[in-house]
Amino acid sequence: MRMENQSVVSEFLLLGLPIRPEQQGGFFCLFLGMYLTTVLGNLLIILLIRLDSRLHTPMYFFLSHLALTDISFSSVTTPRMLLDMLSNHKTIPYVECISQMYFYMLFASVDGFLLAVMAYDRYVAICHPLHYSTIMREELYVSLVAGSWVCSCANALLHTLLLAHLSFCADNTIPHYFCTLTALLKLSCSDTSLNELVVFAEAGVIFLLSVSTVLGSYVCIGATIFRVPSTKRICKALSTCGSHLSVVFLYYGTIAIVYFFSSPNNSKMEDIIASIMYTVVTPLLNPFIYSLRNRDMKSALGILRRRMTIVKRQLATQFLISPSDAPGMTL
Repeated sequence: MRMENQSVVSEFLLLGLPIRPEQQGGFFCLFLGMYLTTVLGNLLIILLIRLDSRLHTPMYFFLSHLALTDISFSSVTTPRMLLDMLSNHKTIPYVECISQMYFYMLFASVDGFLLAVMAYDRYVAICHPLHYSTIMREELYVSLVAGSWVCSCANALLHTLLLAHLSFCADNTIPHYFCTLTALLKLSCSDTSLNELVVFAEAGVIFLLSVSTVLGSYVCIGATIFRVPSTKRICKALSTCGSHLSVVFLYYGTIAIVYFFSSPNNSKMEDIIASIMYTVVTPLLNPFIYSLRNRDMKSALGILRRRMTIVKRQLATQFLISPSDAPGMTL
């Protein structure tokens, strides 16, 4: 890539969060704690699913990939935001900015696809329980996850390649804490009509496909439940779908606020707060939602605790045995 043919700008300036200098220490500790909780909480979900054979089902296979995506999604933006809080030099190189935008779009798309796939899994489990194992066979759910990653990679790569052909000539200030596609298009001094058309068409298709799959699945679930309504069936459906529904509302609700319900009159602070909700807060809450509202996850967590307790006792017993008491150690 020849930089002189594409861009005069070699780096961008991230304005970051609009907070006062005396408040940066408190916000740094807050977001660092949230980020570490996000990583550790989602890693715990992945570990529990790997260790407990009862969780080797399609639903938890999807959940493990969602947890991995949440870790990656948060890691794309939060570490850079934390670094900028500690530094007065808030510039980001051109290549790093484009890379951040690529991975941000990649993991955001994977999140949306996985939530749609999980909704379809719940539809099959509730509406076709007798045929669940036949429909959701291993080849299908592995293919659904692989397809989510492939489509997301293609989507992010398309926008990145189109952006790489644009020129950035003068203003390099991004009024955000990470590089977004919309902010970069506004800074470009080239014709961005093709980029905007692709964004509108492809993002609309992906969003409608994901949302329609979620809505269609839950409409069918609702119709199945209320066809022969009973308190037991409703409670069972809520326990099965409650965690997923909470994540869906949290994820799509914050995205809708940022991209659909925002207006030119909205302040930059409002847009930044909404962005923090779905890049920092949503990945943080997912482990709590799935662990606190899911009996299987609670059971797996209890088994892990008991295993850790046994290991600690064994290690303590070994350390308490002196070398003179151990067999074969006497001189």
